[in-house]
Amino acid sequence: MASDHRRANLPPLTLHVPEPRFRPGDAVDFAEVEVPAAGSVRRPDTAEPARAFTDLAYTLVRVLDDDGQAVGPWNPRLSPDMLRRMLRSMVLLRAFDERMFRAQRQGKTSFYMKATGEEAVAVAAAYALDRDDMCFPSYRQQGLLIARGWSMVDMMNQIYSNTADRLQGKQLPIMYSVKEAGFFSISGNLTTQYPQAVGWAMASAAKGDTRIAAVWCGEGSTAEGDFHSACTFASVYRAPVVMNVVNNQWAISSFSGFAGAEATTFAARAIGYGLAGLRVDGNDALAVYAATSWAAERARTNQGPTLIEHFTYRAEGHSTSDDPGQYRSAGEPNAWPLGDPVRRLKDHLIAIREWDEERHAAQDKELAEEVRAAQKEAEKNGILGHGLHQPLDTLFDGVFEEMPWHLREQQAQMMAEETASGRPWDK
Repeated sequence: MASDHRRANLPPLTLHVPEPRFRPGDAVDFAEVEVPAAGSVRRPDTAEPARAFTDLAYTLVRVLDDDGQAVGPWNPRLSPDMLRRMLRSMVLLRAFDERMFRAQRQGKTSFYMKATGEEAVAVAAAYALDRDDMCFPSYRQQGLLIARGWSMVDMMNQIYSNTADRLQGKQLPIMYSVKEAGFFSISGNLTTQYPQAVGWAMASAAKGDTRIAAVWCGEGSTAEGDFHSACTFASVYRAPVVMNVVNNQWAISSFSGFAGAEATTFAARAIGYGLAGLRVDGNDALAVYAATSWAAERARTNQGPTLIEHFTYRAEGHSTSDDPGQYRSAGEPNAWPLGDPVRRLKDHLIAIREWDEERHAAQDKELAEEVRAAQKEAEKNGILGHGLHQPLDTLFDGVFEEMPWHLREQQAQMMAEETASGRPWDK
């Protein structure tokens, strides 16, 4: 048996418990956050081996400078039309979030999660990927659907779990599933999408296809075993997949230090697996586009997977069930040194004389009305909480391709009990 004797010449062992720098009521100062100058980080050739640029996991790929100009080797040199489309999608996402947040507060749905401050992470990536690439999102990437032009009415039907909900009310609101848009079903179990994405990418390669996969998770989810299993498979088989870690500083009420942020960057996790690793300014839409495009080219040319850490900030609560004022300083969102992604892209377009404040204000109004009209249309199909919107016998559908005998037996028993109760289950 081990002895409990303490050696007199050694101090007692201690544990380090991470603690965020700012709590409610604290003044905020992000001076310790290292923000390299835009354009200062090198861009390796996509054919270079991952071990040749491990330094990129510790810096920050940035394109937009403080004057709103796109600079440096990562500048994707997008056309003004493309920039305006990206800006429109980001503004539309923000308007969608605002209206659905209010819908939850009005009791029209039970739950919602906003992407405020993180719009560039999903929207810019969607524009950098091909339309038929398969996306495996976490629960704050609704911008992928917005950028791919998917119907907001269909998204709202899923939020309301109404009669037109393609998921028949079987998913938590905001856990969308849209096969036609290459948007894999969101799961509430953290990081299950990582091995699924790697497996999908391996299958695509095994079939000789040309489509790649992209997957997202929060920084806290990198502590899950599924994340590490996926990294192993991706590395060993050089799966054509882009692996995104959205480091928005907070996992519900636990700050990023509990997932290892105090020790190193999340992009650095790529190094131990032999993966290409990039750390990107997640509030810089051009940097996100450039990094995703680079990683996609690497995957398509059989150079292997890339792990991208998007360094950003969750500007609002984790969800409508969360009050961030209980665990972080109210000054954090405005003090975040990387700014607001929508404003930064808008300022860039204005700086290159391809946009102005008047057109931006008009677009805000137009898109707010577009979202309002979509909400009105979706609510014709019902809202959550106003009774059963799907026939009760569909409760057992969608589990197996062909329902096995024991589920049919349970379904029949349930329907018999409902009929005996006198409740109109089929209405």
